[in-house]
Amino acid sequence: MPGTNLTREEARQRATLLTVDSYEIDLDLTGAQEGGTYRSVTTVRFDVAEGGGESFIDLVAPTVHEVTLNGDALDPAEVFQDSRIALPGLLPGRNILRVAADCAYTNTGEGLHRFVDPVDDQAYLYTQFEVPDARRVFASFEQPDLKATFQFTVKAPEGWTVVSNSPTPEPKDNVWEFEPTPRISSYITALIVGPYHSVHSVYEKDGQSVPLGIYCRPSLAEHLDADAIFEVTRQGFDWFQEKFDYRYPFKKYDQLFVPEFNAGAMENAGAVTIRDQYVFRSKVTDAAYEVRAATILHELAHMWFGDLVTMEWWNDLWLNESFATYAEAACQADAPGSKWPHSWTTFANQMKTWAYRQDQLPSTHPIMADISDLDDVLVNFDGITYAKGASVLKQLVAYVGEDAFFRGVQAYFKRHAFGNTRLSDLLGALEETSGRDLKTWSKAWLETAGINVLRPEIETDAEGVITSFAIRQEAPALPAGAKGEPTLRPHRIAIGAYDLDGDGKLVRGDRVELDVDGELTAVPQLVGKPRPAVLLLNDDDLSYAKVRLDEQSLAVVTEHLGDFTESLPRALCWASAWDMTRDAELATRDYLSLVLSGIGKESDIGVVQSLHRQVKLAIDQYAAPTAREALLTRWTEATLAHLRAAEAGSDHQLAWARAFAATARTPEQLDLLDALLDGTQTIEGLAVDTELRWAFVQRLAAVGRFGGSEIAAEYERDKTAAGERHAATARAARPTEAAKAEAWESVVESDKLPNAVQEAVIAGFVQTDQRELLAAYTERYFEALKGVWESRSHEMAQQIAVGLYPAVQVSQETLDRTDAWLAAAEPNAALRRLVSESRSGIERALKAQAADAAAAE
Repeated sequence: MPGTNLTREEARQRATLLTVDSYEIDLDLTGAQEGGTYRSVTTVRFDVAEGGGESFIDLVAPTVHEVTLNGDALDPAEVFQDSRIALPGLLPGRNILRVAADCAYTNTGEGLHRFVDPVDDQAYLYTQFEVPDARRVFASFEQPDLKATFQFTVKAPEGWTVVSNSPTPEPKDNVWEFEPTPRISSYITALIVGPYHSVHSVYEKDGQSVPLGIYCRPSLAEHLDADAIFEVTRQGFDWFQEKFDYRYPFKKYDQLFVPEFNAGAMENAGAVTIRDQYVFRSKVTDAAYEVRAATILHELAHMWFGDLVTMEWWNDLWLNESFATYAEAACQADAPGSKWPHSWTTFANQMKTWAYRQDQLPSTHPIMADISDLDDVLVNFDGITYAKGASVLKQLVAYVGEDAFFRGVQAYFKRHAFGNTRLSDLLGALEETSGRDLKTWSKAWLETAGINVLRPEIETDAEGVITSFAIRQEAPALPAGAKGEPTLRPHRIAIGAYDLDGDGKLVRGDRVELDVDGELTAVPQLVGKPRPAVLLLNDDDLSYAKVRLDEQSLAVVTEHLGDFTESLPRALCWASAWDMTRDAELATRDYLSLVLSGIGKESDIGVVQSLHRQVKLAIDQYAAPTAREALLTRWTEATLAHLRAAEAGSDHQLAWARAFAATARTPEQLDLLDALLDGTQTIEGLAVDTELRWAFVQRLAAVGRFGGSEIAAEYERDKTAAGERHAATARAARPTEAAKAEAWESVVESDKLPNAVQEAVIAGFVQTDQRELLAAYTERYFEALKGVWESRSHEMAQQIAVGLYPAVQVSQETLDRTDAWLAAAEPNAALRRLVSESRSGIERALKAQAADAAAAE
């Protein structure tokens, strides 16, 4: 019997043989408060194309009690193995299968996750099924193209609420009988069960009425800003329904903030689950609200793109995720009344940066990835699937025109509603509405890997008039180990011409939009015009490419980066500088100087917070080791100065407080953190609330100022699930051998921690200024890794494989040890990919450190 890893070929064969009609799923969750297992009974009706064949259905369960196929009892001991129930002797036409099993609650965020809130000691459940985890709760044909209707019947403890994809019924004797769903894929079915708090409203427009619900645990209810969430949701409904010309396809729309969620959110049809860290317990910056709104809009877009029309196989996962990512930003930018019309700045600052980083790893792959099995897709929720794909969709919109793009999308939804598609179905619809042949475009952009670099080549005469302007396109060699060949691509870009005005601001005076194709593209539109101070390629961020500035523009930007009047060109220049630092073209010390010269003028708080993270990473990983302490001192002094100078109560003040807490190091700086905690010192406007207190506590623990008793005292102030996680991080951060040994044992040598706590311990364990203390764990990591991978669930194993890789040990010895392990351990493709990606970080850091050291000579 094959194992738990479904292959594409197996899925294709099963889809050829079977057409699934309906599921009836009966779950008894009355014992959820105690945990353990629960009764799951599934009845599936499906048709078979030809008789005498055999197939299988997927199930992960400790015990299978009954398997009945067309009235005949099959011996579970004979037909159930690993994650499959064999189905021999299928009949032509209609077949009926009944499976009764005991399934297990999890604490890994996969399947039916069970969490007990320390505030009220009540259990809270939710499902997470993408990619292959519906089979942990009920027997299912676990592939996206075998759609069916799903009817859930759930028995729950008295006083609890049960939410699913269909409208919530009135319970009878604590039994909740839901009506069947429309035809959907198994991975977007959902159940959320427990004594949840809820707020309800309705979306009404043009005779349409959609019930809306927001849910969270009662212990978070006082922090739930439901009105703001409903406002974003309504804007999304308005914008998507207009752009898609297709009404919301389900009967209600619930958004459920659930605990210990591995991802940001999940697009279950009509029952979206969202990590409950988005219910903000303390003051956060506007950037956090913008990210939350983007998440809300992302999942709402999925109701059409992914849920209504679903990929046939996981090769086209990118279509789901890229479209939703593009749509979230486009909606925020264009929807009337949006609070974040600058969303394309955030997109350039965050999504593009993620994509460029991912595309330079040895695991880089075409946007349309080759997904041969479930192992492949589980590690493919990456920066290419989401961010590069969305960037290329933005390029496609510029290429075909926005009106033609959305007319094609409208035709696509109408043609394939409640069905499954391939990429060719979408491109065909776009070709019809745009008149463009997209086959060449698709091959260049979607079927090849790697990134392009665009550089301006400019000549001027003695009077400063442009005599020649061209754009050189490069296709750098792919990273070692990556598949494919470097590819030059067609780019639709804009060029912005910026000059300094009388107030010293950089203002765009001219803009040229053109197609770039091949190695060299002439730009005659700018010839004969006076040379501006800055010429910015890919202005408005239309295409996906790394951009470099010419020497004169770079000199002006270095002095005046913060003086662009618009946020998007600033973000593009910040991103280019960061990319040059990562590519060892700009020394870390020079990047720090650039940031310090311009960040005080940066108004976009999301960009400011990204710069904080990037500076810290650059100093920790890319600075020459001999210069690191001096650069950290310079940065930390700057963070404190900005903290003291920031407007009282502002987002910038809060962001600088967090940046300062991340690197405070001198006795005086640490004394300030301690004094801010106990209230003996204050900074006007700075509220040292629950979350900020924990940031201070964790830093004081990491430098040895706070021990177990201080951490325990802080937890007594915040005896919540979030407090438990923060305390776990602080304990693991302590700079002692005993603390590290305790943290390592709890994560690697035991499998008892729930997913969120394990993640918190790993975050505390890895401290960049504890390199010597952590050095002994490099060998222990490689000794334990394969066993961990083979014995833990995917999510838990991936946390460990990535989080505990010795990334802070930047040395040739770490590269050599990694290579030796890869050669000897023979890991499967998924684990090999994760370790190879981590290894590439060491390689990049070594090159950047050498460049930084050379800059000092």
